[in-house]
Amino acid sequence: VTSRTCIAMSSLRNAVKRKTHKERSQPAARAKFGLLEKHKDYVLRAQDFNKKKKTLQKLKEKAAFRNPDEFYFKMEKMRTNQGVHVNTSKDCIDADTLKLLRTQDLNY
Repeated sequence: VTSRTCIAMSSLRNAVKRKTHKERSQPAARAKFGLLEKHKDYVLRAQDFNKKKKTLQKLKEKAAFRNPDEFYFKMEKMRTNQGVHVNTSKDCIDADTLKLLRTQDLNY
């Protein structure tokens, strides 16, 4: 008999309305600093920061373990212009021609 009453009491306790706790707003004196960062905003910002940090760490690790003797024949045809790879071979197609070919291919 006592076990049934315990179950009934616990379900009654869950049925009672609880007060929702609201987060405070930015005080008027500190309005010049912008919106007050809430906890959920901080969590999202921290997750994003940590994801970027892990990505950078993986890239640094990959660069550290890179084989300096690695060679591909395409490396002879490629050059970098302000850090961006540019193909210097004669048989490369410019962007306008490539765009035209793609639209013709879609039309076909």
